[in-house]
Amino acid sequence: MKTITFISQLIIPAFILFTVLYGAFKKVRVYDSFVSGAKEGLQVTVNIFPYLLAIFVAVKAFQASGAFDLIKLAIAGSFTTLGIPLEVLSVAIIKPLSGSASTAVFTDIVKSTGPDSLASRISAVIIGSAETTFYVLAVYLGSIGIRRTKYLVPVCVIADTLGIIIAIIIVRLMF
Repeated sequence: MKTITFISQLIIPAFILFTVLYGAFKKVRVYDSFVSGAKEGLQVTVNIFPYLLAIFVAVKAFQASGAFDLIKLAIAGSFTTLGIPLEVLSVAIIKPLSGSASTAVFTDIVKSTGPDSLASRISAVIIGSAETTFYVLAVYLGSIGIRRTKYLVPVCVIADTLGIIIAIIIVRLMF
């Protein structure tokens, strides 16, 4: 175990050293390249900030407005009929909007139902199989300036829905 810990502590410094030595070998001005990349990174951050702010405000407005609870209430009956724990519904609805919010909901589910419960297992698979669609769209499309997304959002929502449905089916079949 000490060997693995020692190796894991050396990986990042070794990678940095390798990068610097490789750049020097290729006659690249490593420090200037690093500074140039840092400047570009700062500019990308400035460019995507409005999109990030918009998605965070939208997620909070979605939760605070009661729309989240309304959607949960509308879908709850079908989940109950199919024998799917209602806690899973919260993760399924929040995951396309926010990864951190869905992780917080998942943590609450694990604390309240236990790590081996059906709700925890299904929620864990949903966390791993669905994407934070609206966050990704805001960041990626915002960073390159794409404004017209005619089919992109519906296709992404359908893909998320299918991922969630398949996650539920797989966990139900396995457990």
